[in-house]
Amino acid sequence: MGTSQNNDGPGKNRPFVPPWTPPLPPMPPAPPVPPTPPEPPEPDPNDDGPSEPDKDRPEDGDQADDPSQAPQAPSPLAPPGRFAGARRGLGDYASSGNRDSLRKSLREYVRHGYGGAKTTTARFGGTASIAGVFGSALEAVAEGNPQAGPGVLDRALLQGRSASEVMDALVEAVRPVDGSQDAEAERASIRGSLSDVLLRYPDADLLNLSVEQRAFAIERFTAMDVFHRYELDLGKTVQEKAPSATVAMRRLKEIKDYIKECVSASFRKIATARRPLTTGKISQVVAQALKDTFEVFEGYVE
Repeated sequence: MGTSQNNDGPGKNRPFVPPWTPPLPPMPPAPPVPPTPPEPPEPDPNDDGPSEPDKDRPEDGDQADDPSQAPQAPSPLAPPGRFAGARRGLGDYASSGNRDSLRKSLREYVRHGYGGAKTTTARFGGTASIAGVFGSALEAVAEGNPQAGPGVLDRALLQGRSASEVMDALVEAVRPVDGSQDAEAERASIRGSLSDVLLRYPDADLLNLSVEQRAFAIERFTAMDVFHRYELDLGKTVQEKAPSATVAMRRLKEIKDYIKECVSASFRKIATARRPLTTGKISQVVAQALKDTFEVFEGYVE
């Protein structure tokens, strides 16, 4: 179970967000809030009229007011012992199964392992990017379009193939191998999400998923990728601290299921705000779901 041999995670003096990480898409705008009319000011008998304009204040439309015009700052470097707190919590969870310890580990993972929810979300820019490619591929193959994602999917050639063969074809088309851990994790996440689709919808046709089924695949891909990154960074702790290999496997499954629950709650929150998971907005919605999830993790109480 897992994407590769576990390691000790990225070390100190490395950027929280590696320079090869794809940038996040713009977040969906917040729903507009009706302005509250201001209270009329009391007249000032000493008022001599309007003051001179503030020469240091940018005028409307000035680029200084537009954050998108500001240069992108490099990611800060991680401090020594960045995952120490996350490992302690996870080690206790591996040995005891105490869910409070898992929450502590996830809190420390976001707060100190990746410098807070904002930076953690940025680290998962690849997840949001690949989610968009994945959604487009699922839609294209359902519509019989042979061009889908970086690779080529021809629905006619895949007809009659087993579910496992179709999954392999989708993985290769959406996320080809490039030798990186991120690619390995994302490939495992795509395959895992498609397996979950078949568990949720036993009669689903992977070559012709409905809109609802495709949305579920994207949600599950997002959750799987969070889990796989966490496992790559800290999974060795579970192996070392669990009483047995069998318990270690069970703990990893419990962690994956817990992360699925949290990510699913974030997607439901977005759906409640009427932000549909349309093909052109998948990366944007996934980025928002990741941000909401990491804010929840970071906010777990001591």
